[in-house]
This record gives sequence, structure tokens and C-alpha cells, in this order.
Amino acid sequence: MRLPTEIFGDVIVVHTPEELAGDHANQFEKYLETVELPRVVLDMDNTETLDSGGLTALLNSSDRVHLFGGDVKIATTSPANRKILEMTRLDQEMDVFESVIEAVKSFRGA
Repeated sequence: MRLPTEIFGDVIVVHTPEELAGDHANQFEKYLETVELPRVVLDMDNTETLDSGGLTALLNSSDRVHLFGGDVKIATTSPANRKILEMTRLDQEMDVFESVIEAVKSFRGA
């Protein structure tokens, strides 16, 4: 799986796939293992399907990045995705922002 990415200094923005479920979630998690920058923003605006496998992939990826002293933040304007993150309390595990710019800027204060 190849995902569109952008780099802003020491922050990498990864644009998540349209479907973050099932096998796509496993591929997504494996892809994030190849990301070498410790500061990661996941842009979830294009993600339309998010299931428990996708949520697990998000959490596992965040845990892995934390092991190496990094951090993962989520950017999404999707009301459905924000609601899922809130209901599963994943928004308490990872910072969630309205925009990629806000998420990237939040690393500047870290």
C-alpha cells in the first residue's frame, strides 16, 4: 500500500485511505511501520469507512510511534469520523484537530 504523504520539516502528513477497514487496515498499519519521521499527522478527511480494525490500526500505530519517542495526531473535518473517534474514546488517546495545518502546528509547541 502506498499512501500520499507530505513532509513539513520533521512532521509527516499521511493521507489515510478511503477504506480503513479489514485488510486495508492491516496494510495501513504495515505502511505506517515504514514511516521514519517521529511526528505523524494522519489526515482522515478522505476516509469514508472506519471499523474496529481501522481503529485498532490507528491505536497500534500510535503506540509504536510512541515507543520511538514520537507522536501521532489526527486531522479530520468529517463529522462521522470525529463521532467514531469520540464514541470509542480514541480522541482521548490521540489529539484530534480540525485541519492538517492545526495538527502540524501543534508539534511546534512540543
